[in-house]
Amino acid sequence: MRADRSEYRIGPAGQLGVRGEHSRAGCRTGGPERPHGEGVATGSPAEAGLRGAPYSRIMLVAVCQLNARDDRAANLSVARGLLDRAASAGAQFAILPEYVDYLGPGKGAPKPEPIDGEFAAFFAEAARELGIWVHAGSFHEIGPDDGRTFNTSLVFNPGGDLAAVYRKIHLYDVEIAGRVSYQESRSVAPGAEPVVADLAGVPTGLSICYDLRFPELYRQLAVAGAKVLVVPAAFMTHTGRDHWEVLLRARAIENQCYVVAAGQIGDHEPRRTCFGRSMIIDPWGTVLAQAPDTVGIATADLDLGRLEDIRRELPSLANRRL
Repeated sequence: MRADRSEYRIGPAGQLGVRGEHSRAGCRTGGPERPHGEGVATGSPAEAGLRGAPYSRIMLVAVCQLNARDDRAANLSVARGLLDRAASAGAQFAILPEYVDYLGPGKGAPKPEPIDGEFAAFFAEAARELGIWVHAGSFHEIGPDDGRTFNTSLVFNPGGDLAAVYRKIHLYDVEIAGRVSYQESRSVAPGAEPVVADLAGVPTGLSICYDLRFPELYRQLAVAGAKVLVVPAAFMTHTGRDHWEVLLRARAIENQCYVVAAGQIGDHEPRRTCFGRSMIIDPWGTVLAQAPDTVGIATADLDLGRLEDIRRELPSLANRRL
């Protein structure tokens, strides 16, 4: 599996840094220094994104919804089946949910892996065999110390090459009386770098689940040129039924981007139920497709010409003052 990435890191003062072919999109705070190459991108997606350069491309995307449990082999088998269905439906890009390979008791969790481990090899092979872009949801990557992992997304191009890496920045630490007590930061280290990846020429901003509640992240991605925002998630039912669609549509409208969100669905041990309702939303905030409350896929066309029309006719990104 060769790393062949066109990936952009948002730097200080909103600059867009380009990562070289052999770099890692690693955290540079809260963890060990990771090697990378960077420079200032000229003629970059950031520049084109706010100039209103014309697009006529249409990309068919699929969100894959599944119920990962404590059997990793079974989870990966279901995930591969959903990718097969997405490819058969003509999707050029398929997105899986957060923690696609395991969502169960901590004591049974698979050992964390590097970004070129077995998890990566599995989805690289899927992308290569199916000839599509694959966003592999997220997995437990080896972290900065023995007690913590990273919650990490990997994106593979149709040749099976690693195209982008993103580590979840905002960690789910909540105490809702009588409902949930969860401290993700006890076992997961935060990422530090927003990522905009070039997917078949389409600048795509990466995020994971709880990131959705932090609009400043998505504005950075949009200003850096993103036209598509990806949200793999395991959103819990008690918050998802009131907030999930509202937040997704808000991020689409605010940033005049397509939002593509793939969620876990159903019950998971211990005592966790995920909301599902994976969906694809256009830059006007219209829900183009939504998965039913079961394991499956939903597909929709991303019309980048329509995105440019919306940004031209209602130029809220260009009109911003802060």
